Amino acid sequence: MRRTLVLLSVLLALVLLFPWASRYLPPGYHPFAPLTLDDPPTLVTRLKLRLLADDPVACMAILTQARDAGRIGFTLPGDSQGECPLVAPVKVQNFGEVRLSSSFLASCPLALSSAMFVGQIAEPQAQRQFGVRLARIDHLGSYACRNIYHRPVGRLSEHATAEAWDIAGFRLANGNRLTILRNWPEQSTAGSYLRTVFEEGCGFFGSALGPEYNAAHANHFHFGMRGYGLCR
Repeated sequence: MRRTLVLLSVLLALVLLFPWASRYLPPGYHPFAPLTLDDPPTLVTRLKLRLLADDPVACMAILTQARDAGRIGFTLPGDSQGECPLVAPVKVQNFGEVRLSSSFLASCPLALSSAMFVGQIAEPQAQRQFGVRLARIDHLGSYACRNIYHRPVGRLSEHATAEAWDIAGFRLANGNRLTILRNWPEQSTAGSYLRTVFEEGCGFFGSALGPEYNAAHANHFHFGMRGYGLCR
């Protein structure tokens, strides 16, 4: 009984103090502040991104702000039908000055998470480690109506709902090309860049699988929205 009273007292104190304390919470830690593209990859940020999956209007409003700020380029191809229908998908064309090997289909939360990942992690790390701009991201695609690992039976892959994309490598403005397959195991600046980008990028996605997860991911990073912070 005494323990319960103490717990209730603590909870009451937290509720009463929150309006005052919330004024001093940094971005990414305030649960009721609107999500922005500059919020760091905290648990609160990841929760906000997850909740946007159920609020397409709010998600699209933030994504539109990101486009207006030059952080992402996209079109709206419209809903698709079939065995793996898509509702309000986004066709991502670029992340500002960072080009893509090809455009890709994404759910709104995936497009938003990816823009945050590129703007906060991939781009600044290229400048920091190489002193040049990140020019392009090479990827293996996103949307594919299939089960996990192309199995004939089993649950659908994140790719079946356009909630994941696979990054194969990065190209720098000086012409250098970094690939996960070749450079990941290297003890070099290229290897360091890839490992840093993967580890720090995990926080923007529900699931992040890299070359050390299994042989199927030896040549790419799988970044998806399913899950709660898996990073392997």
